[in-house]
Amino acid sequence: MSETAGTGSEFVFVYTTLPDVESAEEMAQALVESRLAACANIYPGVISVYEWQGEVERAEEVAMFIKTRRAIAEETIAEARKLHPYDMPAFLLLPIDGGHADYLDWARRQVKL
Repeated sequence: MSETAGTGSEFVFVYTTLPDVESAEEMAQALVESRLAACANIYPGVISVYEWQGEVERAEEVAMFIKTRRAIAEETIAEARKLHPYDMPAFLLLPIDGGHADYLDWARRQVKL
């Protein structure tokens, strides 16, 4: 197995939730095609419980992790925001502190500088 390489958080995950797989796939494709994301992982079957406008809500959602460079994370979020169907979507940045060197090299080639 190849060694892992530290990145100093060169890459981040942008985490968001969406109402369905279709909207997640649409967003993922747009971000990858525009080179704002190397990859997006879509996880259906998420149950979210939260308070919204004074009421506790329960919703079936799709979680998505968007892999991008920290340097363009705000641009990635701005573009994802345009595509997001929610009035107030969650966009959270999670650092990626390291990973498999070959994979990180691939990710660097996929995402614009």
